[in-house]
Amino acid sequence: MCYREGFFLKVGVVMGSDSDFPVMKKALEILKKFDVTYEVLLASAHRTPAVVRDFSENAAERGFSCIIAGAGMAAHLPGVIASYTTLPVIGVPLESGSLQGMDALLAIVQMPSGMPVATMAINGAKNAALLAVQLGAVTDPVLAKKYKAYRNDMEMQVVEKNKKIQTTVQSM
Repeated sequence: MCYREGFFLKVGVVMGSDSDFPVMKKALEILKKFDVTYEVLLASAHRTPAVVRDFSENAAERGFSCIIAGAGMAAHLPGVIASYTTLPVIGVPLESGSLQGMDALLAIVQMPSGMPVATMAINGAKNAALLAVQLGAVTDPVLAKKYKAYRNDMEMQVVEKNKKIQTTVQSM
């Protein structure tokens, strides 16, 4: 849980099918890494619309800061959630069906004017969670420090990989 001196980040993670879990699990791993509280809901925009509506309409009152929603094919879930809440919604188009996620990507990214949904790459659950962390870091200095350290660590990994490549190239 990420709670200190009034700072608290709670993220909702919604997926339309249990087959989405292997991809959406990557978001949960990132949230856990940053000690961010999250709740997971499996609910379908088409098969359980009342559940989606109830969750979305009450998300702010329940303390959520944003919602990550993964959806494949027609990918209505992120947009439906956005229609019921004023919280930021981060859509993750999931690879599925004959169009391999392009249909989901286009459905999520083409939201009508006035109903924004931040859209990640196909299967981009990890980046969705990182965006949620960035949103929380705007008002939480401890989370901001953790995120900065995460970015610095990524930089150092690339520097180390470059050293190995340079050594390999020089020995050729």
